[in-house]
Amino acid sequence: MLQESFVIPTTGRGFYEATAKIAALVRRAQIRTGLCHVFCRHTSASVLLCENADPAVLEDLEMFFARLVPDGDSSYVHDAEGPDDMPAHVRTVLTQSSLTIPITDGRLALGPWQGLFLYEHRSAGHRRELIVSISA
Repeated sequence: MLQESFVIPTTGRGFYEATAKIAALVRRAQIRTGLCHVFCRHTSASVLLCENADPAVLEDLEMFFARLVPDGDSSYVHDAEGPDDMPAHVRTVLTQSSLTIPITDGRLALGPWQGLFLYEHRSAGHRRELIVSISA
């Protein structure tokens, strides 16, 4: 088993590609068949498995969440860190804090259009940590 964490510095709300870094960890583990688990250690960011060929998909996804969970909604009680505070938590709950991807023939068994992303839900930049656990 291999477990390693790494930080993705963000510049604010949006998607940050993590596929290459996670795939490199899988190669380094030298496990032919197993599982790769990715966990995000934050309550205002998440991990996604999503289309990675057309950037318009990520733009549309952000547009959808902006309509679904707008910043500055006055009905939220929790706003200690600003108008994006509670919306960021809601976005995290609606997405995922972790993913598990099969490892087949020593590689992530992703489909041809799939990629792994950190999804930053806050407007300001942060340092987001992902923990990757790889096991046979």
